[in-house]
Amino acid sequence: MTKPFILRWGIISTGRIANCFVTDLLVDPETRDVTDVAHKVTAVGSRSVQSAEKFIAEYAKGDKSIKAYGSYAGVFADPNVDAVYIATPHTLHYENALDAIKAKKHVLCEKPVTSNAAELRSLLAAAKEHGVFFMEALWTRFQPLTLEVKKISESGVLGAPLALQADLSDDFKLNEIPKTHRALDPALGGGALLDLGPYPLIWAILALYEHPYNQGAAPSNVSGTMLKTPLTGVDCNTSFTVTFAKRELAAQAILSCNMNIASYHTGAVIRYEKGMITIAAPIYCPKSFTVQYLEGSKVTKEETRQFEYVGTGWHFQADEVARCVRDKKSESSLWGHDKSLVEMDVFDEVRRQGNYKFPPGVEKVV
Repeated sequence: MTKPFILRWGIISTGRIANCFVTDLLVDPETRDVTDVAHKVTAVGSRSVQSAEKFIAEYAKGDKSIKAYGSYAGVFADPNVDAVYIATPHTLHYENALDAIKAKKHVLCEKPVTSNAAELRSLLAAAKEHGVFFMEALWTRFQPLTLEVKKISESGVLGAPLALQADLSDDFKLNEIPKTHRALDPALGGGALLDLGPYPLIWAILALYEHPYNQGAAPSNVSGTMLKTPLTGVDCNTSFTVTFAKRELAAQAILSCNMNIASYHTGAVIRYEKGMITIAAPIYCPKSFTVQYLEGSKVTKEETRQFEYVGTGWHFQADEVARCVRDKKSESSLWGHDKSLVEMDVFDEVRRQGNYKFPPGVEKVV
């Protein structure tokens, strides 16, 4: 039996998202029928050595072989690190990712990958220059349920997609958290759009942008509206419509994200000529979807699929990074650079229409 390719990871930041990622990294890949790649955490960077050590003790099984650094620079310089996972606030993604790229580390960077599209284009140019793999960590795209939805969507059994609705909301208790919280602080890119918006949008990208009928065309129109909180001026409620009508596909996605109310059970609905796919909440990590086959308005058949696996779903994207690095790819075929660019271009336009401008200095490239 061929030994798996082992990717050595450095972890940048020690917050909740990094906890989730590392916990899943340490799940035995064979529990998800993966035998070709495996993962090893070799370094953790935080604002202090003590914080990194605490993280290793709590989330990396106290592995004494993992190096604890009191800076991110230490991780970037570590020769035993092949790839870094960046889990800092998104307004820091650009500088953290650029430092990693310059150190010739492969990069998996949390969503949203940058503050704006210009920053992303700059990072992609740097990644190409330094010959490293780069990917946004939109973990939903790599989960088994998502892969199955895409397969059905593009099989033709339901006909062409025509309309999509998706929402992600969460009650952040805005009146109870400090204004320096990442959700409220404009200096951290606060607001619903960048924090929650990637998840409704990923379903539109999967079902519409990626559909063969679309032939890789960018959205023909983006329209958005924002309701801002008087607490700090960031968006607490945002809705946006993304239309595709440049090629053989004619479809529209109506997407929303809110920071002051809980989500409802149905996270996303993709409607086709001959049926629909309903995806259960939470749309960032759903465990079931239902396919309805229609004749006119009559349901002729209905199927529900359930998905279970060990871990919480973060490890699938790590497997993809490992395979891409092993195969010397610069980007993933599942979530390529073009899709992150569509995402950030859409967000830039929605912010422009909503007149949401970041404080001076937040955007490192404009």
